[in-house]
Amino acid sequence: MLEKALKGSPGYWIWLFVLAGIASVGMLVYVVQLNMGLKLTGMSRDVSWGFYIAQLTYLVGVAASAVMLVLPAYFHHYKAFKKIIILGEFLAIASVAMCILFVVVDLGQPQRLFNVVLHPTPNSVLFWDMVVLNVYMYLNLFIGWVSLECERNRVDPPSWLKYFIWLSIIWAFSIHTVTAFLYAGLPGRHYWLTAIMAARFLASAFASGPAILLLLVFLLQKLTKFRAGTEAIMSVAKIITYAMCVNIFFYLLEMFTSFYSSIPGHKSPIIYLFSGLDGYNQWVPYMWVAVITAAISLVLLIPAKIRDNHKVLPWALMLLVIATYIDKGIGLIVGGFTPTPFETVTEYVPTIPELTITIGIYAIGAIILTILWKIAIEVKRDLGTLDKEPPKFKKLYVEDLQYSEDYH
Repeated sequence: MLEKALKGSPGYWIWLFVLAGIASVGMLVYVVQLNMGLKLTGMSRDVSWGFYIAQLTYLVGVAASAVMLVLPAYFHHYKAFKKIIILGEFLAIASVAMCILFVVVDLGQPQRLFNVVLHPTPNSVLFWDMVVLNVYMYLNLFIGWVSLECERNRVDPPSWLKYFIWLSIIWAFSIHTVTAFLYAGLPGRHYWLTAIMAARFLASAFASGPAILLLLVFLLQKLTKFRAGTEAIMSVAKIITYAMCVNIFFYLLEMFTSFYSSIPGHKSPIIYLFSGLDGYNQWVPYMWVAVITAAISLVLLIPAKIRDNHKVLPWALMLLVIATYIDKGIGLIVGGFTPTPFETVTEYVPTIPELTITIGIYAIGAIILTILWKIAIEVKRDLGTLDKEPPKFKKLYVEDLQYSEDYH
């Protein structure tokens, strides 16, 4: 099937060359970082994780979101998701690949990665994070490829594949849980020291990940004849709405605990993020943008009549993605390191090289995703199912039941 990625329109090749150019610039800057060290970044003694780890945290959630399609489809036989499952699995592969690249650039010297393999330390959460991320990526690649190959040959997937699918569902929860433990296990960082960190991660992931997937599906429908199906889009939008409500509820719980208990270590990071601390307030506007965009997205998503409007839905999803990205991609890291355990403030600002390398990695992820989705779309085009919506499933009511004469 790989040969399908080698054929495409001029627009397809221009898009890939643009991405390759951006990725090349990112790699060149990374070479400079290799020579000069992490002093090129905004990280310091007090802020040892920065923009790279923030992207890892957000993208792990995007990767885990594939389970929101796989679980209803394979556990509850919800067939409306069947057409977009492969897109979700391939998005997970691209996301995990970017996560691993962000870990590599954060290490400074990539050869340090071999220490994790050659000298494994099972008592380290980072070791298990590496294990679950790699296994999840290969699970999705294997399941997605076998499923697509079977679809191409018009045969049902082999029965043994369901065991790998069940494993991938459990694994999806584990990748985000283990990543949350990286934060929640640090006693000196009060903003992260909460028992519901993993639950917050999962709620945020199940809102932002499917939202990004739906936005990409809308874009795919604009560019090609692919049709995901109205029922599938409406169902995913409903899942996103519930997950976002839970995500905000969990954050409000954190706010209550911090301010009602009045423990300074728990209050200070939130005060710093939303109103500034000791004159340091550069992230305050971003956090309020997150609050406003989250509120507007929920206003648009909760009423079913507005949510089901496909002209409004993409805007609501974009606002949701902005809100969750600022909260989890920026606020989580910054709030965790500010103030320091010595009650001082060391502000973190990502540098231009840091941002360039980050954009370069996103370009690599976009290349992986483009190629994988191109293969999937071409298979569906060959089968003639590209522009066909999945059949709608009518609810069965008692009055619809008809007794056959065999029962009499």
